[in-house]
Amino acid sequence: MNASKELLTSAAMAEFVARGFLRFDALVPPAINQAIMRGIDRGEISGHPAGTPLSQCYHGSPIRLLLELPRIQGIISSLVGDDPLFDHDAIHVREPNEGKAQGLHADSIIDTRAHFDIQLMYFPHDVPLEMGGTLLLPGSHFRRVNEMDVAAYQNMRGQIPMVCEAGTVLALHHGIWHCGRQNKTDRRRYMFKLRLNPAVRQLRLWNTADLNEQYRAHREIHAGLGRDGSVQDILSRLEPWFEAASGRLEIVNRVKLWRFLTGDESFDVNYWLSRLENMPA
Repeated sequence: MNASKELLTSAAMAEFVARGFLRFDALVPPAINQAIMRGIDRGEISGHPAGTPLSQCYHGSPIRLLLELPRIQGIISSLVGDDPLFDHDAIHVREPNEGKAQGLHADSIIDTRAHFDIQLMYFPHDVPLEMGGTLLLPGSHFRRVNEMDVAAYQNMRGQIPMVCEAGTVLALHHGIWHCGRQNKTDRRRYMFKLRLNPAVRQLRLWNTADLNEQYRAHREIHAGLGRDGSVQDILSRLEPWFEAASGRLEIVNRVKLWRFLTGDESFDVNYWLSRLENMPA
């Protein structure tokens, strides 16, 4: 692994598990943003056969400049390993004053794996609200749906419209609900999407140096000594659109994914999963 990669922290991984996405504002420098937009305009960006190792993709393409940024490498390695597999890419263009929006959806078919793919969504220019960037619903990645089954839902509490600066990148769990909004400006809007499949077991791929400290912080909180921000605290936060009773189920799903990622089968939040596993002989 390249030592310059900036791997995610345990707190960032907990955010991804809880909310289904991570956001990195203005991460990509202007020169790369301009090179990629020129490449899009000239038709120079093309994908590869599904299943191709990412290390074999985009050579000679401006997308390779994006992928070689240490923070981008760290995000990818932390979530799906050092050399994941190319699944597909897409250049999503919203024309000026476009009269329609995309329905809320989850990509591909219903997928119940503990393993997950990621989708990187990259915005090479500033996206104001009226330009209609991608909209996503935090915490929806455990609500397994097939493609447009949720297209009738609109204006969910806590939804996030992507209003962002040039060079912003989203890293999404493949199951998160999202859609493209109307472009009500006189300018074209671009977004580049790249889906990646893990090629290794997703076990402690991030920088776990702070993991024990995170657990200690949680114990101190309950003793009245610590501060918020532990993994348990992050995984227990509810989204505004959750129904009152379903919040517990969401926490259970988060705990299951965290156990999968850490290999720690004793981990829990507020005893929610442990009580379901209590099966005395």
